Amino acid sequence: MNLTNKTIFITGGASGIGRECVTAYLREGARVSVLDRDENALNELKAQFGTEALLAFPGDVRLKEDIKNAIEETVASFGNLHVMHNNAGIASPSKPLHETSEDEWDGLFEINLKSVYHTTKYGLEYLKQTRGNILNTSSMVGEIGQENHAAYVAAKGGMNALTKAMALDYAPFGIRVNAVCPAGVWTPMLRKWAGEQPDAGKIEQYLDDIHPLGHCPGGDVIADVAVFLISDAARFVTGCIMPVSGGAELGYRR
Repeated sequence: MNLTNKTIFITGGASGIGRECVTAYLREGARVSVLDRDENALNELKAQFGTEALLAFPGDVRLKEDIKNAIEETVASFGNLHVMHNNAGIASPSKPLHETSEDEWDGLFEINLKSVYHTTKYGLEYLKQTRGNILNTSSMVGEIGQENHAAYVAAKGGMNALTKAMALDYAPFGIRVNAVCPAGVWTPMLRKWAGEQPDAGKIEQYLDDIHPLGHCPGGDVIADVAVFLISDAARFVTGCIMPVSGGAELGYRR
């Protein structure tokens, strides 16, 4: 699953699952370009890995110009683009639909779903040149649902459906489109979510219990599957909504 000489553009890659993916991509020999709105985390990333194979762009995926400029600068610096990894996302608010404000709904959809529109709009022509691929970080809740997360579930369900539509639309160009679907993964975002729950003290045990394999994992397990899906080892895989969830999709345990 060697990624040598592959150029990867990833959104939300400065922390959490994204950072684990960046680490794995660099380890496999890729050149990686990261767009993230957390400048401190980006600086930490650059300090850890240097700059020869890593580009870091402060930016907001809600702003199409930030995405357009970052993709164009990536290609100008590295010469090509092989993979777009749409990883940026938020999980808040933790509410049912009727309690969700319009601003909360719009903000979540702009980050979690509309950003895929922007990256595709500005990156597709480069992917056509390399017969590259697109990876979306989705969630099992988009397939099985989750209480008190109406906007998040809707956005991830939309991402799963969009992944299949894109796979069909871009297959004639040799471009594969897949999604990786965690259940729970310990990230800063999940830590924030856990603190918002009515009984935060029991949430860690709950997150272990929903995974039949027995524990809530770190982001490295997602990164390992992401490497596979963007590599030539998955050259005949497209439109796949890949669970990486310790069996959670088989039925949450209580």
